[in-house]
Formats: sequence, structure tokens, C-alpha cells
Amino acid sequence: MTAAVRELLLSRIKDVPDYPKPGVVFKDITPLLADPEAFGALTEALAELCVRHGATKIVGLEARGFILAAPVAVRSRIGFVPVRKAGKLPGATLRQAYELEYGTAEIEVHAEDLAPGDRVMVIDDVLATGGTAEASLELIRRAGADVAGVAVLMELSFLAGRARLEDSLGGAPLEALIVV
Repeated sequence: MTAAVRELLLSRIKDVPDYPKPGVVFKDITPLLADPEAFGALTEALAELCVRHGATKIVGLEARGFILAAPVAVRSRIGFVPVRKAGKLPGATLRQAYELEYGTAEIEVHAEDLAPGDRVMVIDDVLATGGTAEASLELIRRAGADVAGVAVLMELSFLAGRARLEDSLGGAPLEALIVV
């Protein structure tokens, strides 16, 4: 990705102070999504990563990961598989629990959507603490598929998600288009 594209993406991400609670600066990507040039550039950059790392399927993490991953899958001409919060998918699923700052959560994927031989790229908007991404990597491997990598629009480096994912990645790349 070029420096010009990175600057375009950064210019469309709005800082919202004290949201959702005092002291937090929320990174709002909705202005980026509303700008067809910026959203197109983001889609293209993520699609290039999928091709470079040999992905045959794309997993999008609920909820903003769906918004980014679906057009990347269309652009790359490969399948899109949603990873949802527990209880949102009908039929047979694989479920994975993970730790949150205060408690636990669970995510699911349809058991038949990933298979041995698939190379899966996980796409999300932000890498924060890495809990959801780590759980998704476990789901992918439990389904018998291989991890092609993780790609995010933005990494919040001060939350150390990259360090948390190091072992779970098993040598697969973690690509962040923007690091703050």
C-alpha cells in the first residue's frame, strides 16, 4: 500500500473523544466507509493482501469486519465466511470462548463453511487486545483449515494485540494498514 493511500485512509478516520466512556478516544471509520474513493482504496489494499498470502476464503469478524471483508471477498473472487457472536447462526456451528477485559464471550462459525485445504484470511476493522482474532484463529484450525493471515485496517498498538496473537498466528502474517 502506498503512502498516499495510507494518508487517504487516515484522513477519513475520525477521533471521537470520551466515547464510549470518558478517557477513551474512539476511532470512527464511518467517514471512511462513506467516501467511495477511500472505501475502494481500502478494499483494494485488503484484496491485495489476500492474493499475496494465497487466501482461498475470507473470514469477517462481527460486526465491522463484515463490512470490510465482504467487498474484499467479491473483489478477490473468493468465499466470505462470517464469524458471528454465539447464537446468531442457524444449524451446526463450531463455537469458541475467549476472554474479555471483564468476563468472557463466544463466537461461532458454520461448521461446513471451512474445510481442510482452505487458506483463510481473517479481516477486521481494528486489532485491539486481540481476543476475538485469537478465538477466530482457533475456530479456523478446529474446522481443519489453515490460517493465511490476519489483516486489519488499524492496529491499536498500545493494547498489545499483536503480542497476544503471536503464538496463535503460528507464523502466519498479521498485516495492519495503519498502526496507531
